[in-house]
Amino acid sequence: MTELKYQIRALHTASTVTLYQAYRPEIGLPAARDGRFPPAWQRDRMTWVKPSFLWMMYRSGWATGEGQETVLAVEITREGFEWALEQACLSHYEHGLHSDRAAWKRELKRAPARVQWDPERDLHLQPLAHRSLQLGLAGEAARRYADEWTVSITDVTGLAHAVHARVRAGEVDAARALLPVERPYPVDGAAVAHLRP
Repeated sequence: MTELKYQIRALHTASTVTLYQAYRPEIGLPAARDGRFPPAWQRDRMTWVKPSFLWMMYRSGWATGEGQETVLAVEITREGFEWALEQACLSHYEHGLHSDRAAWKRELKRAPARVQWDPERDLHLQPLAHRSLQLGLAGEAARRYADEWTVSITDVTGLAHAVHARVRAGEVDAARALLPVERPYPVDGAAVAHLRP
């Protein structure tokens, strides 16, 4: 089955969506233990969340990158996720989507969230033809993410290592069976039309 190039795919329920982040253990472990981000988590800076587990594996080097040794699955409300998408601006200028470069810059400065689409990854972390959503949250969006939208935080570092071990052993089917089931996310097309190049 051919994947749509720009489509949000995620592990989701009727009320939540799961996003992934990687942190150093001093942040990640308390967050998973307490189910909320600790005071050391900076609410005043841009934080990037990813609904793709494999893109997070690519970004964190299977949870081995410096400062990315703890991978978290952060379950947030769909209401919060969709608010962020509606308020977001593409992280780059797109001719035909934005009236001009100056208008895009004004929108980017105003928006509490931004979106970029990066190549999705396979189990060998090679790029695929379709894109994976990356959602950057700043200002109001980052604060609401941490303090209002978060439903649960789970340490999935062990899962990252288990999948990687099977990939290294050549057991690709066994590795795939461990992956979170990421399905197309049902969102109103009009609500995200401003985010698709």
